[in-house]
Amino acid sequence: MTETVFLHYTKAELDRNFDQRGWVPNALEVIGRYAARAKATQERLTRRADLRYGPGKDELLDFFPATPGGPIEIFVHGGAWKNFTKNDFSFPAEPYVAAGINTAVINFSKLPDARLPKIVDQVSRAIEWIGKNAKELGGDPDRIYLSAHSSGAHLSAMALTTDWTTRGLPKNLVKGALFMSGPYDLRPVVLSARSSYVEITPEEVASLSPQQQAHRIGCPVIAIYAEGDTDEFQRQSREFADALKKAGKLSYFARIPGFNHFELMETYGETDSEAVRLVKAQVYGQPL
Repeated sequence: MTETVFLHYTKAELDRNFDQRGWVPNALEVIGRYAARAKATQERLTRRADLRYGPGKDELLDFFPATPGGPIEIFVHGGAWKNFTKNDFSFPAEPYVAAGINTAVINFSKLPDARLPKIVDQVSRAIEWIGKNAKELGGDPDRIYLSAHSSGAHLSAMALTTDWTTRGLPKNLVKGALFMSGPYDLRPVVLSARSSYVEITPEEVASLSPQQQAHRIGCPVIAIYAEGDTDEFQRQSREFADALKKAGKLSYFARIPGFNHFELMETYGETDSEAVRLVKAQVYGQPL
């Protein structure tokens, strides 16, 4: 009998579940559209590019203005903590700006060049910088929201455990978040093939797992995932939602049919998609 290493998974099964690209046949095709769509967005919309939120070479963000004094939506991209930059993910700004929502797309370092705690800190500091500079950017500091996908959802969820008051900001700096298909439990991550570049200590596994830190998240969260996500990513979304519900932070939870992991990310750029509907509803206080 083959030995299990986590829950009912053997090592091979766990590795397969953390290989989203190998799980579906069209992953590279869909991913290939991201950069093209991002470039088209950059050409169509006004963009304040490469604003610096910190001293590191990767600590930059883009800001797409929409409505003076209007809400701000911050987007955090995924990529298994090691792929892509902000320049590949401008396209969520397209429907956000069309809805009157100023949009910030942040950049950060990647594994293995930086350790995971540092990257979480970068995302937290990017949100802090936006909070402190919201008026100068042309947005409303009292209406800041957050959306993210995959490993970006993990980073964002951890950033939301920050005590903003220690940084001179309101406790409820971020008013709401939408997380899509994230890895919220790092226990199986470090038992999978991803351990080759996700190098964290046993203590960090717990402290960097949003599922175990949900009680520290300071705003309402919408959590969604794709019908075509891997079995483990689906489990993680369900259990993270349960943890959020117990903490009184879950505002909406859904499994989105008809999409895989990468296709669902792409719907962040579609005006009539469920993801964008939920973002707009959250920002403008409409029924979810």
